[in-house]
Amino acid sequence: MYNSDSLISISGLNCDDLVEALDLKQKYRAKQIFKWIASGAKSFDEMTNLPEQMRKELSEKAVLRSSKISQKLVDPDGTVKLQLTLFDGSCVETVLLLDGKGRKTACVSCQVGCAMGCAFCKTGTLGFSRNLTASEIVEQFLYLEDECEKLDNIVFMGMGEPMLNLPAIRKAIEVLTSPDGRNLSPRRITLSTCGVIKGIYDLADNGPKIRLAVSLTTANPELREKLMPIAKSNPLNELKKAIAYFIEKTGKRCTLEAALIGKTNTDEDSANKLINFARNMDVHINLIPWNPIKELPLEEPSKNECYRFYNKLENAGLKVTIRTRKGEKIGGACGQLGKVNTL
Repeated sequence: MYNSDSLISISGLNCDDLVEALDLKQKYRAKQIFKWIASGAKSFDEMTNLPEQMRKELSEKAVLRSSKISQKLVDPDGTVKLQLTLFDGSCVETVLLLDGKGRKTACVSCQVGCAMGCAFCKTGTLGFSRNLTASEIVEQFLYLEDECEKLDNIVFMGMGEPMLNLPAIRKAIEVLTSPDGRNLSPRRITLSTCGVIKGIYDLADNGPKIRLAVSLTTANPELREKLMPIAKSNPLNELKKAIAYFIEKTGKRCTLEAALIGKTNTDEDSANKLINFARNMDVHINLIPWNPIKELPLEEPSKNECYRFYNKLENAGLKVTIRTRKGEKIGGACGQLGKVNTL
């Protein structure tokens, strides 16, 4: 909660937290400050309904945002990628995605680096440094709203494994969905996991009531263990049980994500195994043609591979889409995030 200058970072605090952290004598002041943060205020000087002396005192003990934008890239397709430098010099990336209907989605990170080591993901080559705080998560959302005004959705699909930083994510979601602030609907929030079974049960039982996506990639157990090391301790059969439990407990459809890698998981056997895995579950399958990463010795799938795989699943009666690539030219597409050094 503190930055390098021992100033309190408050963007990830709710109203009760603000009263305590800022030692506010008048509780209604916390709600005023909370609203200002949600509206995009960057300094206490902007909070004109607070007394001038209070604004001065608050600026001496707290900051609204502890991170800074150190790089901004814009793809010709409209995707925006921001690199944020955190108070300790670490960096994370966050992405603004635009779809064909004009909807705006924030793809946010939850960790500096990632410990999962998925073979197709650049973030996995970095190793794990630390979890982000709730404030550092909320700040990504706020910086992206500075770029595009109001966002429609938020997906925890950036750097890191969300299930391994669930407390901070829960806090960030509490702040972003609060009626006293940004008031984002939980239905517009999706968390993506590479298959942390314990976390799926936790999310189903204890909330928040958001959408779940699981990065499955393949339903071939042996291949999945090679591509996604977490599968060794979170086996496919137990993962399927956890997904089914989440669907039954929450009443929400789950998304299964499959990164299609050329000549690796696009053959007929891979399609059949995925069909058998998904059959009789309320799931939507999102096929993601692997985005090129020069550090990784993998191949992009051909269009024929992708559509042959898609047709096989669709003909089996599954709900399936192929994701449109966004942000590839700026390293902002799925699996490409990973710059961690300050510029």
